Amino acid sequence: MVQFIRFSKKDNVEFVKTVKSRVNTYFKENNISKFGNYKMVLKSIFMLSLYLVPYVLMVTVEFDQNWVYLLLWCIMGVGMSGIGLSIMHDAIHRSYSKHKWINQMMGSVIYLVGANALNWRIQHNVMHHTYTNIDGLDDDIKGPIPALRFSPHQPKMKIHKYQYIYAWFFYGLLTLFWALDSDFKQIFEFKKKGLTEGHKKNFASVMFELIFFKLFYYGFIFVIPFMFSSAPIWVIIVGFLIMQFIAGVFLAAIFQPAHVVPNTDYPLPNEEGKIENNWLVHQLYTTANFAQKNKAFTWFVGGLNHQVEHHLFPMICHIHHQDITQIVQDTTKEFGLPYHSFPTFGNAIHNHIKVLKQFGE
Repeated sequence: MVQFIRFSKKDNVEFVKTVKSRVNTYFKENNISKFGNYKMVLKSIFMLSLYLVPYVLMVTVEFDQNWVYLLLWCIMGVGMSGIGLSIMHDAIHRSYSKHKWINQMMGSVIYLVGANALNWRIQHNVMHHTYTNIDGLDDDIKGPIPALRFSPHQPKMKIHKYQYIYAWFFYGLLTLFWALDSDFKQIFEFKKKGLTEGHKKNFASVMFELIFFKLFYYGFIFVIPFMFSSAPIWVIIVGFLIMQFIAGVFLAAIFQPAHVVPNTDYPLPNEEGKIENNWLVHQLYTTANFAQKNKAFTWFVGGLNHQVEHHLFPMICHIHHQDITQIVQDTTKEFGLPYHSFPTFGNAIHNHIKVLKQFGE
């Protein structure tokens, strides 16, 4: 099915040329690289430290109170989400650096948090960015369980009436699913669809790499703490679950309000397998920004509150999103195209809850 979906090449051609030209001109005139710089290096050190320093303390220092160990796991949960949002995401998009080996190295931090680089590249870079909000193709609007409904085209069940309440619990299990079984299920699904081909690896090597890094992660996150930490086993297990829940909720709270909100579209291809909009225009209709003026928030979430700019220019490092926002806004206004944006993070969450209710009614 994937290969038959096409986007219009005649729709809003002038907008596409203009917005690309203006953004390219901005970087050229200011002599700025589209990739990361020292700011990305400093942020990477901070996010990795937020994850690894509590881990090192947990396995090397003996604390008298169990709550200290649990607090360290909580901090690791925040660091885990920071690694995903601010390091791995750019690196796998190849926007962290102009050097391929640096992108590969920084993208490999995904193994430290229990996920898989190839799966993320296919699910996120290929399926989500190409087919944003198209049911059956964009896995980001495919709930981890049938009890979650993120598109008006998905089957409806009675329990969906309450999904705006219980969705947050399952959001908290998001990274736990990745760590345990989602990657294995996905890789076979992607193989069936022919999506694992073209990555210079046969499926046997893909599976070997997946299993190897899963074992590495389990050893890192369980075996070493069990062997060297003074914390009771139950504290380690509970702490691990808390870390996963914090990271899962935080990641979902950033990604979901960018697409699953009342004013975004959920288009389907026509009988000929064609989407009526140009690909860039499709991104405008299916994507939303939030809290764009909050610089501290923007810094921590890897600029992913500027999802419109990211979806139009996924190869531009997130540290430049705020700088090109006005260019994109002005150009969409000039051509009469939508630019969805919520003033605050809270407003975006409120609207996400609103659409969860809407899809459950």
